Amino acid sequence: MLIDTHCHLDFADFDAERDELVARAREAGVAQMVTISTRVKKLDTLLALTERFPGVFCSVGTHPNNADEELDVTADEFVRLAESHDKIVAIGECGLDYFYDTQKPEDQKTGFLRQIEASRRTQLPLVIHSRSADEDMAAILTEEMGKGAFPFILHCFSSGEALARTGIELGGYVSFSGILTFPKSTELRDIAKGLPLDRLLVETDAPYLAPKRWRGKRNEPSYVVNTAEVLAETMGVSFDEMARITTDNAFRLFTKMPRL
Repeated sequence: MLIDTHCHLDFADFDAERDELVARAREAGVAQMVTISTRVKKLDTLLALTERFPGVFCSVGTHPNNADEELDVTADEFVRLAESHDKIVAIGECGLDYFYDTQKPEDQKTGFLRQIEASRRTQLPLVIHSRSADEDMAAILTEEMGKGAFPFILHCFSSGEALARTGIELGGYVSFSGILTFPKSTELRDIAKGLPLDRLLVETDAPYLAPKRWRGKRNEPSYVVNTAEVLAETMGVSFDEMARITTDNAFRLFTKMPRL
């Protein structure tokens, strides 16, 4: 059994075949999926998917590249929404993205801090997006953790070793996507080797970043199997052991998500 801890099943890329791709995921051993929020205003769409598919859960949050659209969403509102439905199991995705120069850093930080507060208050895991922002991300996480602990994931990890180490030291988890499987991702695999097994997760970030076996195609949750295979090889354990480890880790982190 595997869990795709981060995908975007609401995206238009899947409009023609959601039933089929969820079925393919289950056939591949991916029993549960977390479809991740990028805009609070689209939460109803995510909830409809969770109600349609028993193995699908969701988060509530605002992506940093949409930060200016939802500056009116307060920490109180994130908390209220997170507690409004059994299938909302996480906060985010939120964080900092300095790669795409589409949002003011201060707007991204405002949304990020509100969602950190919501995670701290609900103790639901915070799904963190960090791109080209390692130093600022490490500083914010360290400062905010000092105000009160909150669970978090460094999702689709492709940052430097220092941020990975900071995340682990602060009690966070590191999630690897198809990027880990790319031939040129030697440095990323080296970073993974130095991380504790009990903090590792796998994800697709579908429809983006299909792993090596399907490189160039639209990604989907069933493809997380290839990422788990490469992570297992990287860590020197069997695929079955890696599946067990990452699944156990997911349920330890996503405390609101039941085993089905």
